[in-house]
Amino acid sequence: MRGLALWLVALAVALLPVGAVAQGAVADPALRARADALVAILDGRGAYDTYFAASFREKVPKAQFSAITAKLKTTLGVPQKIESLTATSAWSADLVVGYARGTASVRLVIDPAAPHAATGLLITGTGARDDSLAKVEAEFRALPGASGFGLYALGEGKPEPILEYRADVAAPLGSAFKLWVLAELARQVASGERRWEDVVNVGAPSLPSGVLQTWPAGSPVTVQTLATMMISISDNTATDTLLTTLGRAKVDAIAAAAGGSVPVMTTREMFALKGDAALTKTWAAGSVDERRALLVDNAVKILTAKLDPTVFAGKPVAIDSVEWFASPAAMAGVLDRLRRADATTRAVLAVNAGIDPAIAKRFGYVGFKGGGEPGVLALNYVVQAKDGRWYAATGNWHRADDGVNEVRFAGLMGRALALLAAR
Repeated sequence: MRGLALWLVALAVALLPVGAVAQGAVADPALRARADALVAILDGRGAYDTYFAASFREKVPKAQFSAITAKLKTTLGVPQKIESLTATSAWSADLVVGYARGTASVRLVIDPAAPHAATGLLITGTGARDDSLAKVEAEFRALPGASGFGLYALGEGKPEPILEYRADVAAPLGSAFKLWVLAELARQVASGERRWEDVVNVGAPSLPSGVLQTWPAGSPVTVQTLATMMISISDNTATDTLLTTLGRAKVDAIAAAAGGSVPVMTTREMFALKGDAALTKTWAAGSVDERRALLVDNAVKILTAKLDPTVFAGKPVAIDSVEWFASPAAMAGVLDRLRRADATTRAVLAVNAGIDPAIAKRFGYVGFKGGGEPGVLALNYVVQAKDGRWYAATGNWHRADDGVNEVRFAGLMGRALALLAAR
C-alpha cells in the first residue's frame, strides 16, 4: 500500500531534496529568472526540454509532467504569476504560484552551472482564494465516485463535529489502517506489556511502499523503529512485522472498538488476496469468521506466495472488499486516542506531516497518516493549534471505475487544515 510519502512522489514530482533552509539565503538572479519562467511551464506553454535538466526529464517524462500540471489547472485555473519567492539557498527556493482560482506552493531547485536548468520541482500544496469551509464541503460533494469528510474539535469527551459530509459511512482506507496498529502498540506500551525499545526480527517481506523488504531476513529492529517506518514512510514490511508481533486478535479488538473492519489483514495478505481471483471472491462473500478462517487455512500459501508488484496495473482492484474500512468519524476517534497517548506515539505520528510546510507551520503540532491504492485515497490529520486547541481532519475518496486525482484531494484537505489554523 502506498502511504503519504509515496503519494507525494506520485502527485508532486519530487526529484531532488531541497535541503535545509540557509538562514538569510539570497537567491541568485538565475534562480529568480527560472522561477518567473515556471509560470509558462505550468501552463503548458514553456519549453519543457530546455527548462528541466536531463536528470529530471529521465525520471519525469513530459507526458507525466503534463498530466500533473493539467490536474492543477483543472483544480485552480490558469497559472498567472509567482506571488512570492523565499530563497532556501542561492539555487533553491520555496515559491507561491498564483493561479486564477488559488495558489500552489512549489519548491524549485536549479543547477548552479549555466544554463541553470531546473533539477528539482516539488508541489507541496494548493489553496483556494477567499476560501471557506462551505466551499470545501461543496467541492467534496462534487468529487466523482464516493467520498467522506470530517473536521472535529478534540477535547475531554468525544470528538465534536465542526463539519461533516458522509462522515458516518465506512470507506476504504488503504494504509491508513496502520493507525490501528500504532494504537494497539501504544496501548501495550502503556499497560507495560511492551516497551518501545523491545527488539524483534523483521518478518516476511511484503511489497513496497517501504524499504524493510530489502533488508536481510530476520534483521533485528526495535518496535519503535517499526512503528516509525510504518507511519512515516508507510513501510509495509514493518507494518506486517509489527502487527504479527502485537497479535492479530489484539489489533482486531482495537480496530473493532474504533469502528473499523475486521479481520485486519497484513499488507502481504492483501496483496496475495488481490492477486488470486478465487481468494478475492471467497473473501468478498465471507463473514468475519469465514474471513478469519480463510487467512488461517491459506497462511502457508500466502506466506510463500510470490507477490505480483503489478497486481493493480494502475486500476482499482477489489476496493469494495479486499480492503480495510472505517468512516471519517471513526478515524477521528482513533486520532483522538493517539494524541492522548504518550509522547513517543505523538512523535511517531509527526515525522511526516503530510501537508504543505507553510500550512504545517501554522500549527504547534501535526500528526498524519494517509493511504491509498488505485481508486482509493484517505488522509488523516491530528493537529494542535498555536493556542493549544486540538483538531482532527479526516477524509476519503474512492471510485471503482477509475483513479482519483491526488492533487485535487490533497489540496482539499490542505485547505481544510488552513481554515482550521485560522479559526
